[in-house]
Amino acid sequence: MAVIVLLALICFIGVFPLNGCPIKNGLQDFHMGTFDKIAKEVAGYSDVAQKIIDLAVNGKAQNRSYERLANFTDTVGSRLSGSKNLDSAIQYMYNALKQDGLENVHLEPVKIPHWVRGEEFAMMLEPRNHTLSILGLGSSIGTPKEGITAGVLVVHSFDELHKRAREAKGKIVVFNQPFVSYGETVTYRALGASEAAKVGAVASLIRSITPFSINSPHTGWQDYQPNVPKIPTACITIEDAEMMARMAHRGKKIVIHLKMAAKTFPDADSFNTVAEIIGSKYPEQVVLISGHLDSWDVGQGAMDDGGGALISWEALSLIKDLGLRPKRTLRMVMWTGEEQGGIGANQYYNLHKVNISNFDLVMESDTGTFTPLGIEFTGNGESRAIMKEVMKLLQPINVTELADRGEGTDINMWMEAGVPGASLHVDSSRYFYFHHSDGDTVTVQNPIQMNLCSAVWAVVSYVVADLEEMLPR
Repeated sequence: MAVIVLLALICFIGVFPLNGCPIKNGLQDFHMGTFDKIAKEVAGYSDVAQKIIDLAVNGKAQNRSYERLANFTDTVGSRLSGSKNLDSAIQYMYNALKQDGLENVHLEPVKIPHWVRGEEFAMMLEPRNHTLSILGLGSSIGTPKEGITAGVLVVHSFDELHKRAREAKGKIVVFNQPFVSYGETVTYRALGASEAAKVGAVASLIRSITPFSINSPHTGWQDYQPNVPKIPTACITIEDAEMMARMAHRGKKIVIHLKMAAKTFPDADSFNTVAEIIGSKYPEQVVLISGHLDSWDVGQGAMDDGGGALISWEALSLIKDLGLRPKRTLRMVMWTGEEQGGIGANQYYNLHKVNISNFDLVMESDTGTFTPLGIEFTGNGESRAIMKEVMKLLQPINVTELADRGEGTDINMWMEAGVPGASLHVDSSRYFYFHHSDGDTVTVQNPIQMNLCSAVWAVVSYVVADLEEMLPR
């Protein structure tokens, strides 16, 4: 009985389809015979996959994605939404993609936020003079021209802030929240200003959202909540947050002088940057690969997300250089305005969702291009079974993992609408060391790791685009 129950469970969850045991997707049964046919079709791409890997890792394209990234970021620098640098970056990429011989290279207009940091300065006046390293948060308002001088309330959580609400009025609230994970801890960056304003604070300073620091502040977007007063907000270093927490614990009075010249201007004109290899049999059907071209205004934006954008370009270059043309169109998009919440990608989705039935797979790389482990995937049991077979083609470089939950600000809306989605799965243990900081430079990148990431991106996108059938939904 136990064996029967176990086999029934395996059939139900669709991990290993058994003969006569259908995987339900709500539309059709995915029988063993169908799966065997697709598995054999995928396995037939082993030679093509090896050619892509050889070209990317050991051939003429070796280190090309890294060299392109270095040249791009050294030339253009950081690329904040609405800035002239971002305009230059988009024009740079448009010209480079045309020169590379890719097809249908074009720019799709979008409107994006235009926030400017301006000069910023923070000095602790009591209990001693100490200059604080700060980075204002995106969409923050500035201080009055003379700045703000106020006492400090240090808290470790929103709960503590609410319990000590009476102490916060007229103060600069310093959040010294511990780093748990980016997804959990980033709430303090996003909502810290509004939570502090609700209890009468005049500004908020938030411990940078990172597990590691060499006195390095990290920036990012923050969200003022409706019907809550807007107060200036910035991130400070782990070191300064912990120092002030120790001072406060000893009962020391802390006073800070803060000046920020941040301003928000009307939305700016910008573009998503697109290039393709047009499909040979089903050109209207699309496998989309992507990364975002914009960055914050610190460092070079090499890791976030220059690497993701460049391996997406490199994937098309590898396929083109080998003379391959998949049945479906391979479309590369370099998004704009991602750091402000996927602004460019949302406008792209609204423009193209009328053709959503023709989008086969959407892919995004935005967690670094470090040592690849595989891909993270969102899709039903049928499509997951197929993607497991596709990942076997990457056995020569030992990158075969198919993890759960494809993610990406720029592709989430497609996956929520039922389109299969994939994100590059890498060893991201150091990613948040450099994220949104001056440390995000080409020095963080490794050409060998980028070669491997490019090979993964090219093999997966090409094979899926060339299969006879689209991935099931």
